[in-house]
Amino acid sequence: MSFFHAGPAPRAFGPRPGALRDGLGLAPGMAVGLFGGSFNPAHDGHAHVAETAMRRLGLDRVVWLVSPQNPLKDARESAPLAERMASAKQAARLAASGPAMIISDVETRMGTRWTIDTLRTLVARHPGVRFVWLMGSDNLASFHRWRGWTDIMRLMPVAVVARPGSLLDSRTAPAAARFAGARVSADKAKLLPDLEAPAWTYLTAPLNPRSSTALRQTTRKGAT
Repeated sequence: MSFFHAGPAPRAFGPRPGALRDGLGLAPGMAVGLFGGSFNPAHDGHAHVAETAMRRLGLDRVVWLVSPQNPLKDARESAPLAERMASAKQAARLAASGPAMIISDVETRMGTRWTIDTLRTLVARHPGVRFVWLMGSDNLASFHRWRGWTDIMRLMPVAVVARPGSLLDSRTAPAAARFAGARVSADKAKLLPDLEAPAWTYLTAPLNPRSSTALRQTTRKGAT
């Protein structure tokens, strides 16, 4: 199996800070979770991750970054962006903090392919915003395959929310081992947005079993 190099990701020539109005409406001092994914489709499991992070970290906003195409996934399996944006908006309505959930296609409009480039651009565009990267524990299990994953860990704090089927794998994941010394206990999670990276926490909550893969399989069966 091949892995992305764990060293620094090259700094791509991306959009200049302020060159594009991203429409996120963020202000200095805000604590903002960035929740990226294909959302193919989005579902209440995604809403569970976003809502858990917002409540436990004391976030002002959660931005759902709907990816134009995950480089690690088969493009043939991806629904059009408009469909995935619509499903993310529908899923976000399930969260108790719905109005604080922002659904964005800013990655497509900025032309960034890799998460690290997206995050670097948003940090440059929004000085004073306290960003936290959010992901389910299923993503932590494979996080070491992401381009520039160590750079993400060093760019902003990270919050991992437990997801079914990945609890053991994620707790023993290479990323968890590599940054074991930067882990913050869950009872101090509200401090995370103010901590200097690398800093990360693992949040447990009642588990939601929904998955995009299962929903796609159900949809295909219904079409046959």
